[in-house]
Amino acid sequence: MKEVVRCPWCLGFDEYINYHDEEWGVPVHDDRVHFEFLILEGAQAGLSWSTILKKRKGYARAFADFDPEKVARFTDAKLEKILLDPGIVRNRLKVYAARTNAKQFLAVQKEFGSFDKYIWGFVNNKPIVNHLKSLSEAKATTKESDALSKDLIKRGFKFVGSTVIYAHMQACGLVNDHLVDCWRYKKV
Repeated sequence: MKEVVRCPWCLGFDEYINYHDEEWGVPVHDDRVHFEFLILEGAQAGLSWSTILKKRKGYARAFADFDPEKVARFTDAKLEKILLDPGIVRNRLKVYAARTNAKQFLAVQKEFGSFDKYIWGFVNNKPIVNHLKSLSEAKATTKESDALSKDLIKRGFKFVGSTVIYAHMQACGLVNDHLVDCWRYKKV
């Protein structure tokens, strides 16, 4: 039986492997999923993705199953209650940024018809396919993530630096950064 080859970054635990095999790099066209990853990637800033992945259910519970309309209406009292939840990373700036980003997310939807239409415009509406042979070839940012980050910051989003946004682009399939020998490379 032939061994399945995966990107080596995901081999730490089963949940990580499942995320790699089922989600990472698959093109997303659902605004709720884009909002989810904006919250999760913003929460990751300075931390490992595995830490956030382990707390994903806690984030879904705390942030209204990633409904931007509900999150945009969160009061300060609600955000303070969320800060007590051990199911998330309890960083005040990141928790409050979720509400700010929800409001800006809704503004982008109103302007463009959907967040999806907005974000895919930064890659000319088709995934960028990199041909990485090793993790050392992977970039942390690109000109596309720089441009998207700069535009999001101009619109008032928080925790959307170019590295965070490149991770979002990878997660949501705007970029295919699976290694060429990974079984998912051709699938996505």
